[in-house]
Amino acid sequence: MPVTITMPALSPTMESGTLAKWLVKEGDEISSGDVIAEIETDKATMEVEAVDEGTIGKILVEAGTADVAVNAPIALLLEEGEDASALEGMTAASPAAAPAADAAPAKEAAAPEVSVAAGPAPTAADGNRIFSSPLARRLAKMNDLDLAKVTGTGPRGRIVKRDIDAAIEAGTAKAGAPAAAEAPKAAAAPAAAPAPAAGPSDAQVLKLFEEGSYELVPHDGMRKTIAKRLTEAKQTIPHFYVSVDCKLDDLLALRGQLNASAPRKDDKPTFKLSVNDMVIKALALALRDVPDANVSWTSDNMVKHKHVDVGVAVSIEGGLITPIIRRAEEKALSTISNEMKDMGKRAKERKLKPEEYQGGTTAVSNMGMMGVKSFSAVVNPPHSTILAVGAGEKRPIIEGDEIKVATMMTVTLSTDHRTVDGALGAELLKAFKGYIENPMSMLV
Repeated sequence: MPVTITMPALSPTMESGTLAKWLVKEGDEISSGDVIAEIETDKATMEVEAVDEGTIGKILVEAGTADVAVNAPIALLLEEGEDASALEGMTAASPAAAPAADAAPAKEAAAPEVSVAAGPAPTAADGNRIFSSPLARRLAKMNDLDLAKVTGTGPRGRIVKRDIDAAIEAGTAKAGAPAAAEAPKAAAAPAAAPAPAAGPSDAQVLKLFEEGSYELVPHDGMRKTIAKRLTEAKQTIPHFYVSVDCKLDDLLALRGQLNASAPRKDDKPTFKLSVNDMVIKALALALRDVPDANVSWTSDNMVKHKHVDVGVAVSIEGGLITPIIRRAEEKALSTISNEMKDMGKRAKERKLKPEEYQGGTTAVSNMGMMGVKSFSAVVNPPHSTILAVGAGEKRPIIEGDEIKVATMMTVTLSTDHRTVDGALGAELLKAFKGYIENPMSMLV
């Protein structure tokens, strides 16, 4: 019987996406691991890998189709020994007829998986390879599961997404725990936020304007997601704001010295530090020094993070995205700089993988390069803080009894008052200011 290839989930929260491009056509023979399509979400374009081998018998969803629900059938795969006659009587369900939770998986073992950095294929204690899909490996890593303790129900015992979901629900297969033992109960997820208001209708708004004096531009997926998340953030997070002015002269001087002394490869410097790179490092070190502020809120627990993962707002066409510098407190400035250049470039091309922009423990939003002196940013959960960075500019300052000119930068820390109180926010900003004004301390 033909295998139903279904719309994959590119992230745990994805409900639908756009089938941007088919990289195969009907009649093509494919093998497990072949890239067969490209899927677009609101933030990225991802490649989809085949799980099984066979011949593409019928494409059910045309390239360019938007809002295709997760698990909706998108193609039929003929297995060995089958021909086109096996497709008779098989029809496609509406690709966007139901949300992911209600969509029938048909034959989930054959669903394509996302090509992500899932790591090498794991092996069991006896040295035998554990067969698993890339998505299953990634989800197992995210949830600290031992694949050797998961029973696969895919083709030839392959571990697929539904097996990981079952292990998570059952609380078994935790790494470092016996297979039969029940894993500790995970912290409860945050309480569901109230649904944000949809906003006024076209009719309500357009009656205020002269007919023909406007055009309507439909919201794309990214704009809808930004509107939803920021509305939820403002509805659920009690924000407060703390600002401080930082003197930049020593930081600018050190930045110039480090860039001038950068090693060269192929006659090009191996790194070129920006002020933003040094802001990222200073915030990461400040949160390391003030760990009570490196937290996330859930309805039952305060999640205290062991490392500082800094999301950095990058403006792209139609919106913004926040690639994350993982363990930024441990990384050299040159590493942070090169990672940001790479992820910033791929962000603008919408080529970031979900794990490169989802999560994080804090964020930086820098509008200084646009001449903005100061502003307040919106906390993006699960973060508890976000630092809004203004432009460095020459200002008169008073030192002792003298008026001097210095390069000053205003930063504003937005915080979730449920997790970070006023005194704690002030302590965090004091630590940040210390690293900015004494930048050599970031190198030791």
